[in-house]
Amino acid sequence: MNNEYFFASYMSNEELSNSWTGIVDIGSKDAVFREAIATGTLQLSDEGIIAVKSGSLKGNVREISTIASIQAVKDTPRILPHCHSIPIEGCSVNWDIEGNKLRCTVTVRTHWRTGVEMEALCGVNAGLLCAWDMLKSVEKDSEGQYPNSQIDGLHIVKKSKGDQHH
Repeated sequence: MNNEYFFASYMSNEELSNSWTGIVDIGSKDAVFREAIATGTLQLSDEGIIAVKSGSLKGNVREISTIASIQAVKDTPRILPHCHSIPIEGCSVNWDIEGNKLRCTVTVRTHWRTGVEMEALCGVNAGLLCAWDMLKSVEKDSEGQYPNSQIDGLHIVKKSKGDQHH
């Protein structure tokens, strides 16, 4: 697809000539240790929290949602078009119950030319969305709505670059 044709519908010629529609060239950067930790929560009903602890109709919520998180980390460049394919060296997914919130924390590590923040954020999002999907039957009210369910607080806890021992 010709980018000029695609963007012409909502960008002026001046905006088109000054826009960057490619992927950032990181070829001249050195590969160094990189780590990002992201977290977020899913607000649930009391019944939802019980299902997280004991299992939902669809299975073990944390176990299956961990798989979704890891898949999302690896597939980030397919979801976010300006993200580079990064050789992921490590990924961990941790779950905590905090009152009526299910917290997902994803840590991603690599030695590469660009950071892994988007990979960590994608992992958290996918994990929480998978958990919500698995808990829909207990989270819906009598009208089919989700009055208690809400994804919240998505953010980068920490980003590291350089020596992995500091």
